[in-house]
Amino acid sequence: MKSIFLMGGLTGFVVAMLAGWAADRTADSILLDAMFSAVAGALLFKWFWSVVLRGMKETYLARQAEAVRRAEPPAETKKRT
Repeated sequence: MKSIFLMGGLTGFVVAMLAGWAADRTADSILLDAMFSAVAGALLFKWFWSVVLRGMKETYLARQAEAVRRAEPPAETKKRT
């Protein structure tokens, strides 16, 4: 999780810095915007990673349930008592 947070922060910082540099802004405003973008990018990446992990967990559980369902014999062929 820490690596995702750091990667998001770095991505936000670099994107904001390049955008400010391309817009020909002053260095202090570029760095200020990049600082805020780093925090926003880190939080967004953290949220997105939690969404990805939740989806992977749900997929795994659904596949496990399907495998258990397929392993059970159908209801019609079960022995009646």
